[in-house]
Amino acid sequence: MPFSPRALVRLTCCLLAFSSCKRADVPAADAPAATAATAPKAAPASAPAAAPAAAGAPVAKAKGRWLRPDGGYILAITTIEADGRAEAGYFNPNPIKVAWATVKSEGADIKVAVELRDQNYPGCIYKLTYLADKDRLVGTYFQAQMQQTYEVEFVREP
Repeated sequence: MPFSPRALVRLTCCLLAFSSCKRADVPAADAPAATAATAPKAAPASAPAAAPAAAGAPVAKAKGRWLRPDGGYILAITTIEADGRAEAGYFNPNPIKVAWATVKSEGADIKVAVELRDQNYPGCIYKLTYLADKDRLVGTYFQAQMQQTYEVEFVREP
């Protein structure tokens, strides 16, 4: 059944209105890294809060270009602020929009979280831990469209 021109105009207006809605670029330092809608699992209420990164702290080890060998994806972490917010780029091989990124110390661990928000990446989230002994980032990738979580690993590019 074909749509009338009026129905197509209404549908287009609705789609444009919803596509212009945006989330905050970066979550607050004490806010959870992901919302219930985008996170595969909720953290327990008793989980310790992540400590902000101090200047010169070991979190700087997470900076750099990281290659995901299973697909050639690149995660580039360029800046890490004292409150844990980070500037990052993601490439597959073309740039994919990064909604927000954080790099924080949690006890002895360095945790990296990145949310992608682009076409075919609607709220996909990486949750990674830096392994100093192997100089790698390992963790999970939540593929939002398929509602599936995968184990992933990134190696530092020379």
